[in-house]
Amino acid sequence: MEVLAEGGIIAYPTDTCYGIGCDLFNKKAIERVYQLKKRPLSKPFSFICGDLKNISEYAKVTNFAYKTMRRLLPGPYTFILEGSRLVPKIMLTRRKTAGIRVPDHAICLRLVQLLGHPIITTSASREDGTIMSDPYDIAEYYKPPLDLVIDGGIIVPEPSSIISLIDDTPEVLREGKGKISEVL
Repeated sequence: MEVLAEGGIIAYPTDTCYGIGCDLFNKKAIERVYQLKKRPLSKPFSFICGDLKNISEYAKVTNFAYKTMRRLLPGPYTFILEGSRLVPKIMLTRRKTAGIRVPDHAICLRLVQLLGHPIITTSASREDGTIMSDPYDIAEYYKPPLDLVIDGGIIVPEPSSIISLIDDTPEVLREGKGKISEVL
């Protein structure tokens, strides 16, 4: 936990793949993740909250969105919601939206709980987009910039399903591990 609190970047297991992340409120660490992933600042990362109550602190959650997420979380879904003022600008799209997850995985949920607030998340993948499944390969590939890899064993990667709940209209942006039929 000290690594995150001190601005470090870690790799950790989730219910869909290994994630790479840092403290949501550490701008320098977030910028390091952007450099690590060679990602433009115009494409914000998602972040992990500890539970549904935690999401409502970081996003505007309508009754419809709450009912939808209550059925599906924790689970392999990323929900696009309008971000609250607590969310750093670097983590919001131009439309002020954010991708938020509550994975069904004890390790990443415990990280959020111990830190006391969300961590950003992006898949541990190679430059060609191949999502990595072995923590030892991740440690080797991202050697210098990564400060810690939490070994949760090999995970067969399958990305989360991304669902926009903006304006209470569910829109599937990416079909992944989460069953879309559960949303629509």
